Parts: sequence; structure tokens; C-alpha cells
Amino acid sequence: MERIYASYWLETGDDPARAAEVIAGEQSSGTFVALPTETPELKERSGARVERLDILGHSKQPSLPGGMPSQRYTQCELEISWPLENLGPSLPNLMATIAGNLFELRQVSGLRLTGLRLPPAFARAYQGPAFGIAGTRRLSGVTHGPLIGTIIKPSVGLSVDETVQQVRELVSGGVDFIKDDELQADGARCPFDERVRGVMRVINEHAERTGKKVMMAFNLTGDLDQMRRRHDLVLAEGGTCVMASLNSIGLIGLQELRRHAQLPIHAHRAGWGYLTRCPQLGWDYAPWQMLWRLAGADHMHVNGLRNKFSEPDDSVIAAARSVLSPVMPDAPLSAMPVFSSGQTGLQAADTYRAIGCADLIHTAGGGIFGHPQGVSAGVEALRESWVAAMEGVPLERHAERHPALQAALGFWK
Repeated sequence: MERIYASYWLETGDDPARAAEVIAGEQSSGTFVALPTETPELKERSGARVERLDILGHSKQPSLPGGMPSQRYTQCELEISWPLENLGPSLPNLMATIAGNLFELRQVSGLRLTGLRLPPAFARAYQGPAFGIAGTRRLSGVTHGPLIGTIIKPSVGLSVDETVQQVRELVSGGVDFIKDDELQADGARCPFDERVRGVMRVINEHAERTGKKVMMAFNLTGDLDQMRRRHDLVLAEGGTCVMASLNSIGLIGLQELRRHAQLPIHAHRAGWGYLTRCPQLGWDYAPWQMLWRLAGADHMHVNGLRNKFSEPDDSVIAAARSVLSPVMPDAPLSAMPVFSSGQTGLQAADTYRAIGCADLIHTAGGGIFGHPQGVSAGVEALRESWVAAMEGVPLERHAERHPALQAALGFWK
């Protein structure tokens, strides 16, 4: 029988083995009292199993409030499995199974989903990314190195004409990728339809002159009909990417967008902090991103090294590696990690060294727009920082032969 396996960090004030069984029961055939209808045969067939329970340590205080009072709290590594036939290969029901009511149990004073293994049925049921790394490189024309990208800044407040002018400067400066901020949607000052038509006019004219079509990820986040219509407008205007905020549209929203889309889907993780920032609660990125890649995300945000947020570098690198790893052995479902949030060329070498490749999008907003010599120099400086990284040349030495990079070192620091 095919099974689903999920791993957790668990803290409990109860006996750990009993708490593990409560979790397994709550998330499958059991409830808070024994029922005659939960026969041994039914439980054997449909009940979740505790596959592994390893004690890590103890503490006197619980990590989370509202749990079972205790004199001692035990931290464990827990693995639970479920028969696939309980839910079928369904991502929404998978989420309810592995990350549902178990977080609320009074036996639990801390719980974090750390790993996930899925049977091949999920890869057969879901399309996964339509473009991934290879398709993104083909559409952007970037065959080597990262896509050098940026975000329209300020995030909101610009008019359509002001946005178009910013895009004009960026494409003239040689950028590979531009994206709307996740806060830029369809407001009165910068309506989606007008923004797409104006921006694509600039991108298409530049492509006709130079042969290079810059990839622009337009934020189409909305209800299903809105997203389909907005996607079709981007496609009709010659665009090569759309963007959606995952936690806003949900798994079904992404799945339906994937079924409809003929363009890469740039998946933004806005809201990720409320799922992960407490170390004793929520999700690790690796299992979380698996669901979204199965549903169809082509690009996945992973934050960035030395970022402007609270996430440490080791977590960022683990996230990027998970996006670059196969979802399961026979289903790679290639997706491209997106580094962002306070990025400059100073992170290029460490990023390249940590993940061992340049199959990524590196976006810098202020790191490009703030260059003292202008946007073109900002793009050139970020690109040359990656040339140095991939060639193993110290950044300062490489900058001696590249004035734009030399000037950038002063303001990046």
C-alpha cells in the first residue's frame, strides 16, 4: 500500500509515545474517545502509524501556551505515515492531513513540519511546473549564469506612465527580469490592464531592436476569473511571465492557474513568516514548497543571504536547495529559486558557493536603482558580481577592471 510520510519536531508535556499516538489518531481514524466503529481492521487499514519517535531533550517550560500542564516537556523527532487511500493524491486534503488540527492538540506544546515524502501518485495527479529552469532560460534568453532581476520600486504609488518609464530604463540597462511588487495589483493609480499594455509596448519595442525580450512578471493575484483574464491579456500583449501570491490564492488557485496558463508562474511567498518564524511551530520550507511545485509553480521565492528580514542564511540556503532538488526521485519538477530582499552583488559569491549553481533569479531593487551612476550601471554591477563569483575571482579584484562594479562597492557597503 502506498503511504505518505511526514516528519515533525514535537514538544509535549505528555508521555511522548502517547502524544504521538494522539496525533496519529486525530489525523486519521481516531477521536478523543474510543468508538466501537473504529475496529482493529479499520484502524489497521486507515489509521496513521507512528513510524519513528526519537527523544531529543527536555525543558521545564513549554514553547507554546495553552497546552497540557506538566513538570517536564520533552522534545522529539516524530515521523507519521498515512495510507494514500485515506485521501487520494489531493494536495488540499494532504495539507489538512499533515498540517491540520494536530497543531491545536493540548498534548502539543510545540510542533513543526520538517519533512515530507510522497508516493508517485501525486506526480501523476498534478502537472507541476510547465517551464521551470529550462523554460525560463529559453524565454528569457539567459543561457548561462543567473537571471539578473529587479522589482519595480516604490512598490506602490507610481502611475502607469511612471512604471513604464522605470521599465524603459531597466530594459535599456540590460536587465533580464523585472517583477511587480506583490503589493501592486489593480489599483486605480496603476490599473493592471493599462500597466500591462504600457510596459509590454516598451519590452516589445526593445526586443525588436535588440532581439532580447526581458521577462516581466505581472502580479495577477485575484479570484480565478480575474487571474485567467489577466493571464490572457499578458499573453496577448507578448508577455512571458505572470506572478501570483501563493498564500493569497491557495493551492486550488495555483492549480487552476496552472491548468490555464501558457506562461511561467512566478510564485511569491508573501505571508511566509506567519507559517515559519516561530521555530517551535509551523513549517520548514522544504515540505511546504513541494506542494506548490506540484501545483505548478515555476519560480519560488527563497529570500536572500543577509536579507532585510529575520531569516538566517542557513535557512535561506536550505530553502534554495530544496527548490533545486527533485520533489520525488522520478519527478524532478524543476523550479527556479528566486533570491530577493535587500540583495546586492555582495551576496553573489556566497550564494553561488552555497548552492553550487547559478540556476536562479537574483533580484535587487535598491541594489540596482541606488547605483550612483544610474540604473544601467546598477544592472552591470550586479551582473559582474556574478561573473566574479562563477569565475572564483575576488569581488574587489574583479572591480578593478569594471568601473560600474567599483562604484557599486561603495554604496552597497
